[in-house]
Amino acid sequence: MGMMSVFDVGGSALTADRMWLEIIANNLANSQTTQTPEGGPYRRRVPVFSEILDQHTGQPAGVEMTGIAYDQSPFQRRYDPGNPAADKNGFVLMPNVNPVNEMVDLITVERTYDANTSVISALKNMSNKAMDIGK
Repeated sequence: MGMMSVFDVGGSALTADRMWLEIIANNLANSQTTQTPEGGPYRRRVPVFSEILDQHTGQPAGVEMTGIAYDQSPFQRRYDPGNPAADKNGFVLMPNVNPVNEMVDLITVERTYDANTSVISALKNMSNKAMDIGK
């Protein structure tokens, strides 16, 4: 794998991390949304990632987000009879977003982002040293 390939892999991972962060932010922002345009409460979204393969060698060449899946875990039920979205028994279906899970995902993204920036930084330093040797 050439140096540029490593930059491509690292860059694709950083892009995937950014997209995952956007999904986490959207989940947290909608954690109290009981009515969506589709009807019913907001359903947590999770990114779907897949490997990018080099067209010529078939070797791994990065990662990309290929879609967004909906978390199929059940909605939470909260007793709130004054809420306009309450059923006849006074319960409201709440989104299946758990802020603790979102924070765990946020920590995971932060660590992968840090790891990828470290790889890119190390590669940049190595290429600079190689150029200095050639002088």
